[in-house]
Amino acid sequence: MAKNDFYETLGVERGAGDNELKKAYRKLAMKYHPDRNPDDAKAEKSFKDVNEAYEILKDAEKRAAYDRFGHAAFEQGGAGGGRGGTSGFGGGFSDIFDEMFGDFGGGRGGRAPAGNGSDLRFNMEVSLEDAYNGKQTEIRVPTSAPCDTCDGSGGEGGAAPSTCGSCQGHGRVRAQQGFFTVERTCPTCQGTGELIKYPCKVCAGDGRIQKEKTLSVNIPAGVEEGTRIRLSGEGEAGLRGAQAGDLYIFLSIKSHRIFQRDGADIHCRVPIPMTKATLGGTIEVPTVEGKMARVTIPSGTPTGHQFRLRNKGMTILRSKARGDMFIQAFVETPVNLTKRQKELLREFGDESPEDTTSPQSHGFFSKVKEIWEDLKE
Repeated sequence: MAKNDFYETLGVERGAGDNELKKAYRKLAMKYHPDRNPDDAKAEKSFKDVNEAYEILKDAEKRAAYDRFGHAAFEQGGAGGGRGGTSGFGGGFSDIFDEMFGDFGGGRGGRAPAGNGSDLRFNMEVSLEDAYNGKQTEIRVPTSAPCDTCDGSGGEGGAAPSTCGSCQGHGRVRAQQGFFTVERTCPTCQGTGELIKYPCKVCAGDGRIQKEKTLSVNIPAGVEEGTRIRLSGEGEAGLRGAQAGDLYIFLSIKSHRIFQRDGADIHCRVPIPMTKATLGGTIEVPTVEGKMARVTIPSGTPTGHQFRLRNKGMTILRSKARGDMFIQAFVETPVNLTKRQKELLREFGDESPEDTTSPQSHGFFSKVKEIWEDLKE
């Protein structure tokens, strides 16, 4: 049966660029992937066709050969010689997943050698006070660790693995495809370059087992939302003693009941009694370091006025400097007044010219009066 044109398989024009090819391949590979279409022979065939087409067209030399000779360029023991060769193109789909998900979530850790452990991600939430002071804490991480029974070798009794005869320990094998030599992961040893004759019964030859590790983490003072801490070698254990991955801890800061953080600065809304805002005085306000700071309130302080306390904000990461703290005044209206207090306020109101005691209110209503007079004209 004649093969479909590779460009038609991917649904792109012959002059399509690399980005257009990758976008088309990604869409179709996701659509026809066997995990999304179980027991669907037609989808499986389409998936293989899409992989084969992309594997050829993404390579500049292979694409040039295909544009000149068509499928004949790969028919001498290569991709065109039956569907058996198509399985070698599965790596393209894995490459796309590496780009989409990066180093975390159990991926292959980018281009790490075969058998190396994956990098892991751990999300941690800390309080604003801990972000200010720094903290030494412990976390429990579910991961894989070297098997104690075989000391991570994967062989029964700790026996060392033997060299793979198919790839001679390289972990890669080469195959001729038309004019080209294609290198693939060795299917016998899965890229490790080693084989185990008698696998460990506890880890089934992997050299690692699932367990929960307790790790000590140092959170430096001044960390912010999204700060990443890397613990080298604390990720997933490598296969049969291969290099372990890293653990990345991503920090988020809990919302605070009083303070709001803005970078290195701290904001706090503080209620002030009407009498103190009117006559002036001093108040004490809390700070993020757990102490009280004295603030002088000038007479006539309105709601919304800000006071700046220098160097009372957050610690700055890897610096001796600190941000500032901003106090926003909120003038409280008195409640539950006694009869005498109400009488005094009435006397105060009767003897208070609006343009001097309440200038903002007086100015507002004066403008309203002007607007109404203008509408009458």
